[in-house]
Amino acid sequence: MRLIQDKVLEYLQEPRSEKEIFSAFEVEGPMRKEMRKLLSKLEDQGRLIQTKKGRYQSLDDNHLIQGEFQGNKRGFGFVLPNNHDLEDIYIDKKDTGGALDRDHVIVEMVDEKDRRGKIIKILKRGREKLVGTFDQREKDFGFVLADDHHYSKDIYIEKNAIKGAKNGDKVVVKIVKWPKKGRNPEGEIVEILGNKNDPQVEILSIAKEMEIPMEFSKKTLKYARELPQEPSEEDEKGRMDLRDKNIFTIDGADSKDFDDAISIEKMKNGYRLGVHIADVSYYVKEDKAIDKDAYKRGNSVYLLSKVIPMLPKELSNGICSLNPQVDRLCLSVFMDVDFKGQVKDHKILETVIQSKARLVYDDVSDFIEHGEKHPSFAGLEEDLTLAQELATILRKKRHQRGSIDFNMEERDIKLDENERVLSISVAERRSANRLIEEFMILCNETVAEHYYWMKVPFLYRIHEEPDKEKLLALNQIMRPFGHKLHQVEEIHPGKIQELLESIQGKEEYPLIEMMVLRSLKKARYSPVMEGHFGLASRYYSHFTSPIRRYSDLQIHRIIKDDLHGLLNLGRIRHYEQILDQVALHVSSTEKLSIEAERRVEDVKIARYMADHVGEEFHGFVSGITASGIFVQLENTVEGYIGYESMKDYFTFDENRYIAQAKDGKKIYLGRPVEIRVESTEREKGHVNFSLVGDPFGKEENKQS
Repeated sequence: MRLIQDKVLEYLQEPRSEKEIFSAFEVEGPMRKEMRKLLSKLEDQGRLIQTKKGRYQSLDDNHLIQGEFQGNKRGFGFVLPNNHDLEDIYIDKKDTGGALDRDHVIVEMVDEKDRRGKIIKILKRGREKLVGTFDQREKDFGFVLADDHHYSKDIYIEKNAIKGAKNGDKVVVKIVKWPKKGRNPEGEIVEILGNKNDPQVEILSIAKEMEIPMEFSKKTLKYARELPQEPSEEDEKGRMDLRDKNIFTIDGADSKDFDDAISIEKMKNGYRLGVHIADVSYYVKEDKAIDKDAYKRGNSVYLLSKVIPMLPKELSNGICSLNPQVDRLCLSVFMDVDFKGQVKDHKILETVIQSKARLVYDDVSDFIEHGEKHPSFAGLEEDLTLAQELATILRKKRHQRGSIDFNMEERDIKLDENERVLSISVAERRSANRLIEEFMILCNETVAEHYYWMKVPFLYRIHEEPDKEKLLALNQIMRPFGHKLHQVEEIHPGKIQELLESIQGKEEYPLIEMMVLRSLKKARYSPVMEGHFGLASRYYSHFTSPIRRYSDLQIHRIIKDDLHGLLNLGRIRHYEQILDQVALHVSSTEKLSIEAERRVEDVKIARYMADHVGEEFHGFVSGITASGIFVQLENTVEGYIGYESMKDYFTFDENRYIAQAKDGKKIYLGRPVEIRVESTEREKGHVNFSLVGDPFGKEENKQS
């Protein structure tokens, strides 16, 4: 029998009054209160609305659509439907109904063919606080100009709501009155971050704007302060004692939180690799205040010079960090690996370790690549040699199975003590970085496979196969260069690997590698094991970074329940109930942190390039749109050139992914160009270029 709510929604395909509903469902007396509760619940869920005449109408059709409004500085915007199968809906400035960016709204379709709609109801305001620049135009009032370019209205601030802010200050403003009939929203300043020209304020402003949690709860801070900074004998009971083993960490020179260490021994038939991961779950118990804070963050966020940690420093840099010469609690995975890179046996154990040394990537790379010895790893030379031997075997095995090894140029931005950019360059990915990467991949695979075959609830890191349409579009982009992906219907990662290897060293390699990466889906978390396409791995999880990723902390709890014999029916049901939501949440917080990191870099780059306005650089076309092109410089900085600034008028051909002028000139991806830096928009993180000369002559574009 269908639920009563399904019958109600079906009945409300046409607008109905409360009286009509009561009559249709023969609701009398006390049952009317229950029916009102049901109607209110369905309205909260966005499954029905009340019209201006007080009638109820179901939203379970394509005429009335629920979604999120994405605003624009010029007043118009788009609604992104909750139903992802539907296309975005254009909302004209006059049809926004007072909606602001990120508001949850109901749209009435005005023109189905052109996907144009009208917002008829705001279900929920998207955000109450924004970051912006205070502009005091008069003595008795001012405005806050929102940093977010999606926000179309300045926020009016009365005199008593200014709270000491000065002209040009970056502030956090809380909206206290929403706009009506074209009026501006009204707000009060709740936090003053500092002057907009202070480089140290830039990072803080972005973190605040993106609502990244900055403060821990009082309970969490109290718990962290009271934690001992050394494990006790009681803490170490029942654990395998590995303090006599050659265990060490390899990290970046600036790292302060060490959640993974390694050990290695040569065996008769191969190697015994130990990966030792901080036992964070021993200190961060489920549902405690510190766990709730960690879950809310989802992961640590690294904003150049500023780290917003998932855990307080007493844990992230202290008792959980595998600092040298101190006892630490770990979850250790020992893997017996043969000379072909096959894991023949493995064990997962609770341990106590003492790292013998804190090694740095560059020092270890110098030893591997040039034989240069560093005082920090005296006595560990043989271990490092064995580690490199095994890493080479593992890399070869991963390559043979078709794993895609991207060599994307990572940006290295160096700041001074005042957070001003000193330099922007391409970061090196050296031998030691690759060594640790291989060991962590193997460990993550081993743990995922172990718990997959146990058939218990688990959290996997999955990377789905790319869409056929995106691969066909990629072929269009690569066609001018003479490259093509075959078998896009059932693509194997090895085919993408072969493509990238075939163009290694060619001028177009960085561009095509970037476009290949963009054509792939984003990796995410899931309680369903679906494999990792990019790594060509059937089983994959994130186990090795519980200090900075909640996903890893979550599976550590499952593993420890298993090791202690506590995975009973009740615990299994508990994990089955929560893992879907955990997967969605940590995938979302990961996306947010990546966006924040990119925003901070963009703003810092724009400030840096402002000092180079008027200078000329060499670059290549890295993007083409309907309004202009993007050019990337050798130091990875990217800038925009609008068609209106060029000598010829270009139109964008999205099928061939080129821009073409009437006289036959063509702009294609990867084209080398000379540019001049024209201007920067620091708060938006935009850099504007212009072309030097006329690089798009007919003769030079024959291959297009």
